[in-house]
Amino acid sequence: MLKKRRFFFALLFSLLVFLLAAGLVFLKEKTKQLPLKDIAIIYTNDVHTYIRNISPDDKNSAENLSYAALSALKNDLEAQGKDVILADAGDHIQGTAYGDMDKGATIIRIMNETGYMLATPGNHEFDYGISRIFELIGQARFPYISCNFYKTDDGKLVLPPYKIIEKGGIKIAFIGISTPESITKSTPTFFMDEKTGNLLYDFYSGNDGSALYNAVQKAIDEAKPHADYIIALGHLGVDISSAPYTSREVIQHTHGLDAFIDGHSHTLIEHEYVADTEGKNVLLTQTGAYLQGAGIMTIAKDGSISTEILHKYGNHDKRIAGIENSWMKTIDEKLGEKIAVLDTKMFISDPENPAQRIIRCHETNLGDLTADAFYHYFNEKLKLDCDIAISNGGGVRNGMEPGDLSYFSAKTVLPFGNQVCLAETTGQQILDALEKGAIFTGLSDPATAAPAESGGFLHVAGIKYEIDTSVESTVSTDENAIWLNAPSGKYKVGNVQVYNRRTGKYEPLDPAGKYYTAGTDYILKNLGDGMAMFKNAVPVLDFVGEDYIILADYLKSFKKGTDGHPHISTGNSPLKSYKNYLLDYENPFGSGRIKIKNQTTH
Repeated sequence: MLKKRRFFFALLFSLLVFLLAAGLVFLKEKTKQLPLKDIAIIYTNDVHTYIRNISPDDKNSAENLSYAALSALKNDLEAQGKDVILADAGDHIQGTAYGDMDKGATIIRIMNETGYMLATPGNHEFDYGISRIFELIGQARFPYISCNFYKTDDGKLVLPPYKIIEKGGIKIAFIGISTPESITKSTPTFFMDEKTGNLLYDFYSGNDGSALYNAVQKAIDEAKPHADYIIALGHLGVDISSAPYTSREVIQHTHGLDAFIDGHSHTLIEHEYVADTEGKNVLLTQTGAYLQGAGIMTIAKDGSISTEILHKYGNHDKRIAGIENSWMKTIDEKLGEKIAVLDTKMFISDPENPAQRIIRCHETNLGDLTADAFYHYFNEKLKLDCDIAISNGGGVRNGMEPGDLSYFSAKTVLPFGNQVCLAETTGQQILDALEKGAIFTGLSDPATAAPAESGGFLHVAGIKYEIDTSVESTVSTDENAIWLNAPSGKYKVGNVQVYNRRTGKYEPLDPAGKYYTAGTDYILKNLGDGMAMFKNAVPVLDFVGEDYIILADYLKSFKKGTDGHPHISTGNSPLKSYKNYLLDYENPFGSGRIKIKNQTTH
């Protein structure tokens, strides 16, 4: 009988232990708290220093978004009883003269005053150099986070991988994620040792994306025990050319995220659901670019997460508006001098579908104009016998409307402040650069059917070429998309011909020939867009001026109209005297310098 009683008590004790353990597990699973009131996360991405998104022909411009509007929105939501967080997903200090004139300092000041609570660095945060971004991070009253930006000497992260913000007892972990494309889509040499050329800073990526996914998963796992919700604040984008580093792919190869606030591809995604490795649907969102939209992510009292994109807001914080107006006035006065009149619209986007930036996959009249500016400067101003000029589509950021032009107009087109230079290149280097720029030409985003974009797509002067989209690219690049080797198969680019200014004829490119090539230091010297084929190009003349100044100089060289100002049209171009030179600024799709074969296109 005693043995039976002992057995009974032992069994009862074991059952109690089991129930207690099960209860603890249950309690652990139930530690995720629900908000006592709605939490609103206001988010922006790819503002690119468009302090306020105002169009001259917009009658409702007073309602357009600005930092002053975001500050008022934050205040209004708080007045409604909501807890508010303001976050940015990158590319906010560079893009127009408003950022470039003091290398982002005033933008950081405005973001401080607006009330931002955290940010992730985009690739263009590095455009003023590594030391400058560290200075600006020091000036920011909000933290920058990134789980995959690291120092190569010890592999340690440069920034905190995540930030936990508590609102009303609810803890939200934001995971910062930077695009591995930052190296090639900023300036590669900024990340390198000047003497050895070795990378001092890099981004966990991996050729197959695994290093990036692992870095994100590690940050999620570290934050999870301390947070009720986990939200990625990433600058990755959804462009097919960014694979395997897109936000969709990160979600698909990780688990634990509740939502993903994205940037980089300038895509408007109000809400999209992507399944993670455990089958959970993760909310993905992105606001577009240039402050044309701002997002509000709401974590409701029932724990659900929803998003909406605002494009207008009627209220403005007068104090923030005062800071904006003062800075804009200062810059406008510096750059507002009238230098020319534009007679025809210059395009970066498809006239029939403005959302498609064809400057990154197709010839446009503005692409021609920027390349012509470099070509003209060396040939006509400096008399240095320039054979070829190249202008990467990713550097041409905004179109131009007919009307008065100023230095500010030129700066808006070419906002990066890259230096124009001249180098001696081989014909093979030119062919390889054109091929690198055409890797994604003819491809499309499977989700949207939009043409795939590449910032390295090259617009040209003094040369013409064809791209056969039926040929699959076999170019070899490293994990940072930097050129390694020529195609293992057929080139997509062919029939490359160079203009001979003496004969007025286009002649076949000689791969072994030597050509004086004009462009920016970004492409010709600093491996921008991965153009490492120019690594051994011989410098001829460096630092002749910033790209927008060279563009402005070209605009000023056009024939003057009866009003005494140069008028920008094909007939007035100083290059019009070049016999048989391909020139047609009135055609949105350019003058026929780039022919795209086997694709239904303009």
